[in-house]
Amino acid sequence: MNALVEKVVELPKEIEMDVKRNRVKMKLHGKEIERKFKVKHISIEKKDSSVLIKADSDKKSVLSIMNTISSDLDNMANGLKFGYECKAEIVYSHFPMNIAVKDVVVEINNLAGAKQAKKAQIVGLTTVQVKGKEITIKGPDKQAVGQTAANLEQATKIKNKDVRVFQDGIYIISKPKLVMQAADGEKSA
Repeated sequence: MNALVEKVVELPKEIEMDVKRNRVKMKLHGKEIERKFKVKHISIEKKDSSVLIKADSDKKSVLSIMNTISSDLDNMANGLKFGYECKAEIVYSHFPMNIAVKDVVVEINNLAGAKQAKKAQIVGLTTVQVKGKEITIKGPDKQAVGQTAANLEQATKIKNKDVRVFQDGIYIISKPKLVMQAADGEKSA
């Protein structure tokens, strides 16, 4: 592939990285994230502690995909080093919802008085914690954390009712953001 445009993404040296074709695998502290980039005109190579992204075209669409891959690689490295966190809130007016986390599924009981339990899938290495009316979703993969939060929100949608009246459900109150751990143990974002 004759590269017309190249972009280098610098990654921390402590992250173990493996690149095969357009599949990137990163490891740190026993956590592993793997992502496959199926894109024409772009190739990905490992170069020391960095990743080289090459494109054989300088079209705007190809360059934007290159930048997206670059951002994805940065997010993967930051997620392994620090982690991502997302918050959701349980909202109900009359029937209190019961939420239970079971392996890779979150079970939602008594949504608007329904007898049938709703289920939401937990994606990847994501963990879900429920404290009172607040749900905290944490994990090293930003996309998996966001998808788990979206699964919770989608599972509690009430269909065929007026959404202005029936507002019971789980709602995302903060999108996935990087959790920096300070030296004294305090969180900051």
